[in-house]
Amino acid sequence: MPENTEIQPRGAPEAAQVAAAPTGDRYLITPMISRFTVKVTATGLLSSFGHSPTIQIRDLKGEILFGRQAVEQGSLHLVVRADSLTVADNISDKDRREIESQMREQVLETSKHPEIVYDSQSVTVKSTADTQSDVVLIGQLTLHGVTRPQKVPARITVTGDLLRAFGEFSLRQSDYNIKPVSAVGGGLKVKDEVTFTFDIAARKQA
Repeated sequence: MPENTEIQPRGAPEAAQVAAAPTGDRYLITPMISRFTVKVTATGLLSSFGHSPTIQIRDLKGEILFGRQAVEQGSLHLVVRADSLTVADNISDKDRREIESQMREQVLETSKHPEIVYDSQSVTVKSTADTQSDVVLIGQLTLHGVTRPQKVPARITVTGDLLRAFGEFSLRQSDYNIKPVSAVGGGLKVKDEVTFTFDIAARKQA
């Protein structure tokens, strides 16, 4: 047998072994009408006064591939600018500045890790109708320099050229090498688990 001859493995053809690439109509995320928030649960002295901060994500961009006839072949690419997170609650300016400063400098370390990125790798369809689909996105979340698998359940609706994706998911900060810190003179501490709620709007591209 010649030296350079390669023996091909038996089985399915090579093309059949490669996962189908994401397909569908292309939608660009519209930050101005999208909502993405982070809810942290407070502990410590001030927790009984309702000081569980809600963090609003203001700067996000990305795209969604979605087709009604092949929902499972869709995808999501989302990028958040980490230093765009702000406190949405009605609190004093002093407390707001302290919480936002600690969040950027000590929690997210935004100078080192300026972006938070999510890329879906597959989509599981739970149910679908003419204008609505319930799905679970399975992908990779990169946060604070750490990349981990993350499932994101979502309800997707399409009206005309506007796609909306609603959902909620949770994660532990410690999984991303984030140490929950205290603020407001130590009177406010947060639990390890945080909850993300989103209502993302995206426009179909020609």
